[in-house]
Amino acid sequence: MAAPSLQSAHDLVDFINASPTPYHAVATAARAFDDAGFQYLKERDSWYSTIKPGGKYYVTRNGSSIIAFAVGAKWKPGNPIGMVGAHTDSPCLRIKPVSQKSSNGFLQVGVETYGGGIWHSWFDRDLSVAGRVLVREKDSDAIVPHLVKIDRPIVRIPTLAIHLHRQTNFDPNKEDEMLPIAGLVAAELNRDASETSSASTDFQPLKHMTERHHPHFIDVVAEHAGVEPAQIVDFELVLYDTHKSCLGGLNDEFIFSPRLDNLCMTFCSVQGLIASAKNKALDSDPTIRLVACFDHEEIGSTSAQGADSNMLPAIVRRLSCIPGTASSSEASFDHVEDPVATAFEQTLSTSFLVSADMAHSIHPNYAGKYESNHRPEMNKGTVIKVNANQRYATNSPGIVLVQEVARRAAVPLQLFVVKNDSPCGSTIGPMLSAKMGVRTLDLGNAQLSMHSIRETAGSHDVENAIKLFEGFLGSYGELEANIRMD
Repeated sequence: MAAPSLQSAHDLVDFINASPTPYHAVATAARAFDDAGFQYLKERDSWYSTIKPGGKYYVTRNGSSIIAFAVGAKWKPGNPIGMVGAHTDSPCLRIKPVSQKSSNGFLQVGVETYGGGIWHSWFDRDLSVAGRVLVREKDSDAIVPHLVKIDRPIVRIPTLAIHLHRQTNFDPNKEDEMLPIAGLVAAELNRDASETSSASTDFQPLKHMTERHHPHFIDVVAEHAGVEPAQIVDFELVLYDTHKSCLGGLNDEFIFSPRLDNLCMTFCSVQGLIASAKNKALDSDPTIRLVACFDHEEIGSTSAQGADSNMLPAIVRRLSCIPGTASSSEASFDHVEDPVATAFEQTLSTSFLVSADMAHSIHPNYAGKYESNHRPEMNKGTVIKVNANQRYATNSPGIVLVQEVARRAAVPLQLFVVKNDSPCGSTIGPMLSAKMGVRTLDLGNAQLSMHSIRETAGSHDVENAIKLFEGFLGSYGELEANIRMD
């Protein structure tokens, strides 16, 4: 079998470099859907007269979660939905609501940890800031979001010299020893007074932004947001490594990158849906093809835009009752407003969710940490994740289904089970499976250094995963009828 093309890996690198935060990831995915002819919808609007069989659509929530779907032209209410779920967030350091700090002549920025990062990997990195800034429009009371990505390094977390602390284990205190430095107090004091942002004289329930954060920091953020400093009302900003994602290894067989967990699966699922809905692929399809990429997986998914919210169930409920084509003998199905309609329950019982989250590659220096018969390798195919205690939602019917999809797409698969004496992470799969009663399987591409600021994955696995998702979304309606375990 010929090695997959590296073009998909290069495209992933571009996606990650453009997406230092979930807000940027969703905006980048939305542009890809726009370019592919998907129509943007708002949750607050009625979709009943908008969504049509054969159409392609997407919706966002909070600007950090996105769900896109393509409706088969032969769709009927209560039919199956083939779904791929991923997440847009990664462990990071988030700037505190009051971040202004200084010590011993250094300007510092207060941060809090988000998720379970390998925090020592954040030291001695060229860090910058990205995220969402809320801006008050000039001559208006309207508050609008602006995405900000400062491309140059402006902060750094320095390690203590080995001469002063010859530690054998580096386990920094996350509150006191992970404060980034942003400049020198003397340089800030020497700035011309006219360069420093001035606080508003109007009453402010909270301290002004230039009192909560270093004024020069606000100036830099405002410059990159394209607004005046006084227009900034609040922000949600995180630190990110300015060292760009790239291909590496002797034969470009690796991807060296931040946020592979889980922007790799977000990218592959988005591209898989777009590829599956091209040309006339929807003309004879009786199902809906759907991709959902959620925020806040790394902290438990319990938010309005997380996988444990009502976002996916609510959208599936709305989709389950979309009328079929006018030519269909069953197109007279009652609308969802009919309280006895069972389309939602019918759709859930016949649908399937692929929970796509990165998996662990065998580490050559720590092979003893892996179960001897389950040691996934990079560039050997997407990994099906199995756990008897339901940390992953995979079961045998799901494996049979995905195996058939992979056979048709001519892409390899692998299996992973954690050792009995090791902890096991989890994904959005089990929670959505329990919440919705939908059959679910967990999988992901193999990677090293999961939750580090710099991770490693296989270049060829990207195209394989895209083909797998494209094949699943395109063939699920046909396969579902042949694999039933009711």
